[in-house]
Amino acid sequence: MNFQRNILKNLQQWSERSNRKPLVLRGARQVGKTTAVKIFAEKFDHFVSLNLEKTDDREFFTRFDRLKDIVAAIFFRHNISSEEKRVLLFIDEIQAEPKAVAQLRYFYEDYPGLYVIAAGSLLETLLDFRNTFPVGRTEYLVMRPVAFSEFLKAAGESAAADLLSQVPLPDYAYPKLLQLFHTYALIGGMPEIIQQFVEHQDFTRLKPLYTTLLTAYQDDVQKYASSEARAQVLQHCIQNIFLEAAKRIKFQGFGYSNYGSRDIGEALRTLEKAMLVNLVYPTTEPLLPGTPDKRKQPYLQVVDTGLMNFFTGLQESLIGTRDLHEAYRGRIIHHWVGQQLLSTMQLPVENLRFWVREKKQSTAEVDFIIPFENKLVPVEVKSGTAGKLRSLHQFMEVSNHSFALRLYAGPVLLQQAVTSGGKNFYLLNLPYFLGEKLIEYVGWMKEEILSSAK
Repeated sequence: MNFQRNILKNLQQWSERSNRKPLVLRGARQVGKTTAVKIFAEKFDHFVSLNLEKTDDREFFTRFDRLKDIVAAIFFRHNISSEEKRVLLFIDEIQAEPKAVAQLRYFYEDYPGLYVIAAGSLLETLLDFRNTFPVGRTEYLVMRPVAFSEFLKAAGESAAADLLSQVPLPDYAYPKLLQLFHTYALIGGMPEIIQQFVEHQDFTRLKPLYTTLLTAYQDDVQKYASSEARAQVLQHCIQNIFLEAAKRIKFQGFGYSNYGSRDIGEALRTLEKAMLVNLVYPTTEPLLPGTPDKRKQPYLQVVDTGLMNFFTGLQESLIGTRDLHEAYRGRIIHHWVGQQLLSTMQLPVENLRFWVREKKQSTAEVDFIIPFENKLVPVEVKSGTAGKLRSLHQFMEVSNHSFALRLYAGPVLLQQAVTSGGKNFYLLNLPYFLGEKLIEYVGWMKEEILSSAK
């Protein structure tokens, strides 16, 4: 079952570039990195897959110092001629041998015709204190949990997937897509869990899979923590990130602990490098670049909302929910929108942002802001009427444009609004399952406004 259509498209684009560099594929454990590469490998004449947690595969890099000898030994073992033109070399769990990381620069310089992809668990965390990636000699691609559009195709809902891609969404498509999104929102976007659900349609079969995922994350920490004390802080954070997700957090005493701000900050940044969490910082700027202010409390986004649902004990209560705004004080749907937005980001430097104004007499917070052309567009995840979006109205008062988005349990609706200060703006209301399509819809809104003005 192929969940990786989006990443396969990106891999294909990478492979077609004449100046491509070895690709480091990043992503949390079990998001499907290895499976995606194996599917992609079908386009090649030869595919060599190394797992450096295995002694025999790691030996290529420990035994030889010159890349020429390493490549010759790999080709010899796999019966590949040096004249072959389309060879894909996949180095999985590369963090197990830092010498292999150091060799990536020489693949780019000495073997430009060889297609090289590397991946690993807690990749950059290990290298923080042992080695560094060869700057300028590698490129990066991020792989995240399965997006809603990919879930629809995997579930055999090709007609629904086609309608989801239409801009604007036809009104008649809204009820069924909302129902399908609620199923997706319940179980999450981890490939193995989706595959199990699609095959058996049984929620009870999923429980051991969620637990296995958490155990795998904890095992990684034990392998790569630099000390026992640091491992304990990391273990505490892993056990509590799903409970603390979908809200702004303080490092000091995180998860009702006695740990200080420094220890928790280091641990959460480690988990961020492992792509288990995103620390989302606010900006006070309504204009580009919208620089995040890291002196303020971040919002905690975890790798997958389905995991959050399971470990907070909320899954059963979500069955049959008509509006996810009503669940968990709106935190679940807010988190899901964040996950959908992240699914559109392929570079490690990209992250979510939100906007705050924190004054004694006038505080405001907009859930997300997204860049569009030379603008920062506010995105609120709210039910209710347009007039109740107080923070969004305050953002629009000081913004340099007239575009705003609201995600809710309702159909596509473009309407005009006015702030308390008298500024007119356009509010595009979208069903919350369109979170991965927001940039397309801002473009559509712009065209609609321009055409109506003629």
